[in-house]
This record gives sequence, structure tokens and C-alpha cells, in this order.
Amino acid sequence: MSEVAARLWTRSRMFMVAGPIGCALVAGALTACAVGPNYHRPSAIVSQDFKENRGWEPATPAQIPADQQWWTIYNDPELNSLESQVEVSNQTLKANEAAYRAALQVVAAERGQLLPAIDLGLTGTRSGENGGALSTESTSAVGKAISTTSVKYTDITLEGQGSWALDVWGKVRRQIESDVDLAQVSAAEVAAAQLSAQVTLAEDYFQMRASEQAIQIYSTYIADLENALQIVQNEVRAGTDTLADVYAAQTQLESTQVSMINEQLTRATYEHAIAVLIGRPPAQLSIAAGSLTTTVPVVPAGLPSELLERRPDIAEAERTMASDNALRGVATAAWFPSLTLTGDFGYNHGSLAGLVNSSNSLWSFGGSAAQTLFNGGALLAQSREARAQYDEAVANYRQTVLSAFQSVENDLVTLRVLQQSDALDVTAVNAAELSEQLYTNQFKAGIVSYASVLTEQTTRLAAEVTLLAIQSQQLVTSVDLISQLGGGWSASELNQRNEGVPADGLRKTADD
Repeated sequence: MSEVAARLWTRSRMFMVAGPIGCALVAGALTACAVGPNYHRPSAIVSQDFKENRGWEPATPAQIPADQQWWTIYNDPELNSLESQVEVSNQTLKANEAAYRAALQVVAAERGQLLPAIDLGLTGTRSGENGGALSTESTSAVGKAISTTSVKYTDITLEGQGSWALDVWGKVRRQIESDVDLAQVSAAEVAAAQLSAQVTLAEDYFQMRASEQAIQIYSTYIADLENALQIVQNEVRAGTDTLADVYAAQTQLESTQVSMINEQLTRATYEHAIAVLIGRPPAQLSIAAGSLTTTVPVVPAGLPSELLERRPDIAEAERTMASDNALRGVATAAWFPSLTLTGDFGYNHGSLAGLVNSSNSLWSFGGSAAQTLFNGGALLAQSREARAQYDEAVANYRQTVLSAFQSVENDLVTLRVLQQSDALDVTAVNAAELSEQLYTNQFKAGIVSYASVLTEQTTRLAAEVTLLAIQSQQLVTSVDLISQLGGGWSASELNQRNEGVPADGLRKTADD
């Protein structure tokens, strides 16, 4: 800043602050209030415990370590490696994070309206007038002579202007309060998007591993069927069996081969989905085959009331409700007159050299008030609209809470039933293997035909596939339960993410 501009800035500040000091004090006292209702979180319907959790003990209960991510309880290094890439690579998550940063800047822009706006301008004009603007007369022996000259003017003005729209009724502060809440909504959306991507990846991963396990089951079964088909063909050649058994064995073999091909397709689809979740083209990701864990850790559901602080979607609905409540104050403030202070201070002179001088100074100071007297009921409609939107947000919040309880209850009952089914199907698989072995021995002894063996093999395969489906569903449901419980997230993180946003000066309370 030049020396001239610096001197103007100093004098302008002295005038704008020290000059109308009385008005500023009065304005400061007035801006201590903010019309409209302060926010209190409405109550929601919360039960004392989860119905489907009563009297049930998970086979492998697990607590998420406080210093670790939730997926580590599955003790799968490959899954850990993939999950760590979601936050840095997933494009949907990046888009949500960018929206959150934009919301923070909206708060900063709104906050600027609480302070005076000061502009500094330097203007200069050069003007002239020709022809009769200035004349001189002289007399000589030969007569009178008149000559004219042109006149030129220089005008330079250096001026600082300021205006301050006093937030007497708290309209701007209520708008800031709403925008801060909306920034927290965006932060909750980021958390929800991140949790959703992580959960989807884990579910896809376990289903991919289940497809690999199914491929192994089908592969073993196909080898058995190929061996059995060879035996039956030899029996037909020896005249001890019929072509019907050959056709039956061949049909079963080819049907199983088709099932295995379908599982290979399913496995590839899940691998492609995982690649997209970590922000990579499917062609750039190849996951080596692995085993499906049979340990299904189940995190404790805790108290239903804890969901209000542990789920980002509930936090998002609650912050939306708070934002709409603040907008009720904005609508209420519109009923009151707007007050604005204006002032300017500067210098005007014919040359730049002597511009900044007390004899060339100019100033003005004033204020204005404006009040809408009639606008066809628009203000009343806006107030009613703000109230209706708040009521809608309250209803959405309460419905979100109820839906959260429903989802947790569904996962709890699903895990409980699957745990029972798993135990029963393990017994069924063992029985099917023993029965198949028995009929195989009888076939080799010539007691039964191969059709009986084929029936038992089909029964054993069905039991193994069913058991695999149960185990896979247990893992997927346990992941879903973790997500329904918030994945270790807490609503307190919203305040931590908004540490860069100054407090708006309006005290909020959150009452259950």
C-alpha cells in the first residue's frame, strides 16, 4: 500500500470508528439479540433395548478396538489393504468431501456480512474548454486586438467509503447458524459416504471369497462326477449297467460345470466392483484367490439411545433440523426494519502532489432505516414456509431414527437365525457325506445302482452350497450390523471437523 493510501486508510478508520463511537456502542448493544427460536433437539421415540438382542449370545462376540478401524476385527490382511484405499481413491467420497469444503466457505462468506464493508477509490479527470472560455484585450496604434486561450481543469479524488448493515435482529447470525449446521450436514454426508463405501467393499469382498469357495466345491464335485461317469461307462461295457445311468451322470456333470462357470462370472463381477470402490479401473486390479473365514464376529448392539450419536445419517437429519430452525429466525427477522450506517472520507484537489491535505478533505456520515409496509403477504408466507420446513425436518429426523432401529433389529434377528441354521447345516453336511460314502461302498459291492450314489452326491453338494451361503450371509450381515451401529463413528466428530469455523455466538442445546 502506498504512503498516500495508508494515510487515507488510517484517517478513514479514525472517522468510521472514533467519530460515530456512540452509534457503534448502541449498535453493538442492539446486535446482542437474535429473533426466532433457539434450537432444542426434539425428542424421538427410543426403546430401552433391542428386542432381538434379548437372551441371545453371539457365537463370536467382538468389540471394535478404540484405536483400530472396524474391519480389522475380521483379521483379513487383504481386506485391510483394500479398505485403506477407499478414503484416498474413491471418487464419490472425494465429491462429498469437496461439497463439505464448499459448505465451510459459505459460512465464511456469510460471516463477512457481520462486519463493515470498506472500499477505497482513486479517481482523476482532466477536462478543458476551448473558444471564448478566456479572452484578453489589447490596444495599439493600429487598433484593438482580442485573443482567446483554452482553459483546462484537473480534478483528483481519493476517497474511502464504508457501509455497515447492522444485524440488529440477528438475521445474518441466524443465517450463519443455519449455514454452520448445513456444513455439519455435509460433514455427516462425508462420513456416511465413507462408511457406505467401506461397508460395500467388505460385503463384496466376502461374497467374492464365497464365490471362490463355491468354485472349489463345484470343482471337487466335478472331479467326482467325471470319475463316476467313467465307472458307469465301464459298467455299461461290461453289461452290468444301462445307458440311463450314463445319461444321468453326464447330465449331472454338465449342469455342475455350468454352475461353476456362473460362479466364476460372479467372482469376476465382485472383483470389478471392488476395483471401482478403491478408484481403480477393473483392468488394474487382480485379487489372488483366498479362503472365506468361518469366524463371524458380531459387535455388541449397545443401547438404542446410543444410535442418536453413532449414526451419520441420524446426525445428518438432526443437523438439517437445526438448520431449518435457524431459518425460522431469518424469516422472523424479515418483519423488522433494516438499519444501515454509511460514511465516506477522502480528499479532492486539482493535483496529485497536494492531494492529501486537511484543507482538501471531505467527509459524510449517515444512516438509513427501511421497513417493508406491504408486500402482499409475502413475509407471512415466508414465515409459514420456514415453520413448515422445520416441521418436515423434525418428522424426517424421527423417521430416520425409527428406520435405524428397524435396520438394527433386522440384522440382529438375521444373525441369530443364521447362527442356528449354521449349526444345523454343519450337521446336515456331515450326514450327507456319511450317506454318500455308504452308498458308494454299496455300489462298489454291487448292491445298489449308480443312480443311488448320484442322488446322494447331489444331496451332499446341495448341503455344502447351502452351508456356504449361510456362512457368507452371516459375514455380510455382521458387516451390515456394524454399519447400522455407525461403524465406530460418533456425532462429536462433526464439531471436530468444524474447528475452522468460528462459533456463531448463539448458544445451542441438544435435549433428548
